[in-house]
Amino acid sequence: MSRTLVVTNDFPPRQGGIQTFVAALLARRPPESLVVLASRSPGWEQYDAELPYPVVRHPTTMLLPTRGAARAAVDLARRYGCDTAVYGAAAPLGLLAPALRSAGVTHQLGITHGHETGWVAVPGGRRLMRRIAAGLDVLTYISEYTRGRLEPALGGRVRMAQLSPGVDVDAFSPGVDGSAVRRRHGLGEAPVVVCVSRLVPRKGQDVLVAGWPQVLARHPRARLLLVGGGPDEAALRRAVAAAGLQRSVVLTGPVAPGQLPEHYAAGDVFAMPCRTRRGGLDVEGLGMVYLEAAACGLPVVAGTSGGAPEAVQDGVTGSVVGDPRSAASVAGAVAALLDDRERARAMGRAGRAWVEQRWSWTSIADTFTGLLH
Repeated sequence: MSRTLVVTNDFPPRQGGIQTFVAALLARRPPESLVVLASRSPGWEQYDAELPYPVVRHPTTMLLPTRGAARAAVDLARRYGCDTAVYGAAAPLGLLAPALRSAGVTHQLGITHGHETGWVAVPGGRRLMRRIAAGLDVLTYISEYTRGRLEPALGGRVRMAQLSPGVDVDAFSPGVDGSAVRRRHGLGEAPVVVCVSRLVPRKGQDVLVAGWPQVLARHPRARLLLVGGGPDEAALRRAVAAAGLQRSVVLTGPVAPGQLPEHYAAGDVFAMPCRTRRGGLDVEGLGMVYLEAAACGLPVVAGTSGGAPEAVQDGVTGSVVGDPRSAASVAGAVAALLDDRERARAMGRAGRAWVEQRWSWTSIADTFTGLLH
């Protein structure tokens, strides 16, 4: 069996969306077909010891396309007889493609995630992305939005194909029990709106808090559960206190990935009104949290940033708020789902069915296999 060399800076045990994406793709490939070159992060020795395929850690916490990384990649490709290479994030590690091609790697695939749309928006980044694309055989995109930003800038230098992240439909399921989370945070039997995400401005937790008094005016018992940590946590806590919302808004702080399903399950409605910032440089590539929430049977409220609307069937699995900066609009969409619980449950059922059909890791893994061959 031919081997694939995976070159990635983003790999567990370091946490993050790209790390989860890459690890999940590899978990569904035959172990004997893989070898990984990655950077180091705390706990890597124990993590690698439990993997069924070899992982070589470059002695750095940030794997960049340096001469040393190129030598390490070429050495691994020759040692294991790799004829295929995958770059966990094409920018910038795809710059290693010419060196690996000279070492006999004939098929090279670069994965993009969302930040690359910011690269092509500025002249220097666009030139670099074109150079990366020219060395690859396939460049993937996670949503039609990101394709629309990348493809014109790359000028036909590479074949493009969709490879979106998937959802573990067994872990994220309507059968998950969220009662322990409800007890922990004193939510009781109240209707709960949950947001699972890093606490950064783009995600819109500030707008949820600003609009929360309007939700309470229609649903006085409702609770808002903000799950996750991030640089905006202190500011959000101050905003909650200033508005006198401490009894109805809960910030959990950081939560381990394995505990996320039960936090989704503690909610009745999921809301993350993401918005594009910095002139289009800070944008949502897709929004996996909407799909994870839908897999748990929750209706979702989304913003319009980037590819986020592609993770929602508007009016079927949830609602896309046209102006995610408007606290009144966001509050209205959330309250409408709390108003009509049967409609909300029907949206949750539709979301679960859609995720099973379109977004499960089984279908994503089949796509990945096709792109490798």
